[in-house]
Parts: sequence; structure tokens; C-alpha cells
Amino acid sequence: MTVVGPFGLSVQDRDLTRDVQTGMDAVEAALAETVKSDVPFITITASHLIEAGGKRFRPLLVMLAAQFGDPYAPGVVPAAVVVELTHLATLYHDDVMDEAPVRRGAPSANSRWDNSVAILTGDFLFSRASQVLADLGPEAVRLQADAFERLVTGQILETAGPGPEDDALRHYLDVIAGKTGSLVAVSCRFGALMSGAEPWMVDILTQYGERMGTAFQLADDVLDIASDGHESGKTPGTDLREGVPTLPILLLQQMPADDADPADARLRELLQLDLADDDLHGEALRLLRKHPALERARRETLRYAEEARALLDPLPECPAKSALQGLCDAVAIRTM
Repeated sequence: MTVVGPFGLSVQDRDLTRDVQTGMDAVEAALAETVKSDVPFITITASHLIEAGGKRFRPLLVMLAAQFGDPYAPGVVPAAVVVELTHLATLYHDDVMDEAPVRRGAPSANSRWDNSVAILTGDFLFSRASQVLADLGPEAVRLQADAFERLVTGQILETAGPGPEDDALRHYLDVIAGKTGSLVAVSCRFGALMSGAEPWMVDILTQYGERMGTAFQLADDVLDIASDGHESGKTPGTDLREGVPTLPILLLQQMPADDADPADARLRELLQLDLADDDLHGEALRLLRKHPALERARRETLRYAEEARALLDPLPECPAKSALQGLCDAVAIRTM
């Protein structure tokens, strides 16, 4: 048994292990090379999150989807570089918006330098992703542009918040679909498309990526509450501190208050306060970790992961399909 990729994904097929690892190694080398600049300081800032590591979830999906065609086709690795650079660029911007001090277990770019450097470095990574993308042809450019529009729209929706007539949970899921689902879906689409997979396979893998992206983000949001920060690589409770309502909070708000439970009443009270205060934030985090809403969020994450798995059913049985199914299990396990 060989472990390849994020979440301790186990790949038992030797040929698939070789193909995926070869592709991931090529992506890692290309990322390091692509962010080099004639300005040494830019190289340092642009390399910051690459050197901090990360799950490389999106490049992994590119490699696995490419198994349904020719995994060694020339566009596969560059496509994986594009989606990872795009993702990394959004992290620089997210950390500025969240005022997050830690990313991937290291100081975030905005805390190591300042907000302006972080924002401009994110822009630099977007520009380098566009340069790589230009060589993949007009269809790839269009697909990435569509995904990027959805990503930015999702971020704007999150920033604006739901309107008075909007369902808060539906709004939240729309935000996730834009911010996370779009880039995960295009990762699967790029891998299948660049490898020359059949069109019906490309469509299925894209739908899988869309659903998987939602499951992945829901798992991340549960981790933001449940973990101590070592697994998520970021400060626990960041969204809670910033007042960003994620699935556990939204589900709690849908649940009737338990008048017989002082902890439930206190948690609801805390959620109405400014949790920038460390003591209040820590208390809210402790109470939320014990609240039934967190378990409901875990079950909802499992549901999305199972829906992603079911979408794969029409694909031919092969090691890559098994690995994609295994990712559904692995993402769900992260929430436990």
C-alpha cells in the first residue's frame, strides 16, 4: 500500500501510484519555477505558501481525472499548476480579509510582511497562472475564466451576506459552490479534458468535482471548529472570530433553543457578541465543540461526500475511480 496525496489517501495500484506521484512531483517543480521573478523579494513572497506545503488537493484531482485518458498528455501538469496557483493566490487574499495570522502552520504573508504585500503577491500568482494557461488553448482559458468568475462571485456573496429575504443556509451553500466548488470542478475537468478522456467522462468528473468541492469545504469548516489547528494548518475558530456563519453555526441557528441547557443558552448569547475578545472566543469555541449542531454538520458533510461518490458510478471500474471514491471517505473522515 502506497500513500499518495492529501488526507493519507491510500493508492494500492502500483501503476496509478507511479503515474500520480510522477505528475505531482512535476507539478511541485513547476510551481517553484513558475513563481520565480527577476525581483528577488517577489520570489520570496510568492514562494512563501508553496514552501509551507499544503494538501495539493486540486493538482491531485487533475492527476486522477487524467487517468481516464492519457495521464502523460502534455497539458495535464500545466493545468494542475494553473489550478494550484489560482488557489494559492486566493489564500493570500483570504488571509488579508480574515486577518489570519497563520496559514499552513506558518505565519501568513500578511502577518510576516503586510496586507499590501500579501494582496500584490496574490495578484502576481494570478498573473503567472494566466501565463501558463495561455499555452493550453482558448477552451482552457474560457473554462478557467468561468471558474474564476464563480470564485470571485462566491467571495462577494460571502462578503455581502444574505439579504433579508434570503435563506441563510442556501446562501452559505451558494458561497461554497462559488468559492470552492468552482475550482475543484475545473480541476477535474482539466485533468479529464487535457488527457483526452471521452466527453461523457469529462462531464461526470466535473460534476463529481463540484460536489466534492462542497464536501471538502464543509469538512474544512467543521475542522475550523473541531481541530486544534495542527490538521487544518490555520488558527482554530477563525470564521467564528470573524463572525462568518459556517455550517455548524447555521444549523445551530435553525435548531430550537434548549431552555433546559445553560450551555446552549450561553453559546447563543456569545454568538451575538464580538468574539474578537480571546476569552469570549475561546469560551464560544469550547461550547460549540460540544453542541449537537457540530454533529449535525458532520452528518451533512458525509451526505455530500456520498453524493459525490454516487456520481462516479457510470465510470468504468479502475484504480483511479477507486482512488476518487477513497477521497470521499478521506474528506468525510477529516470531520470525525
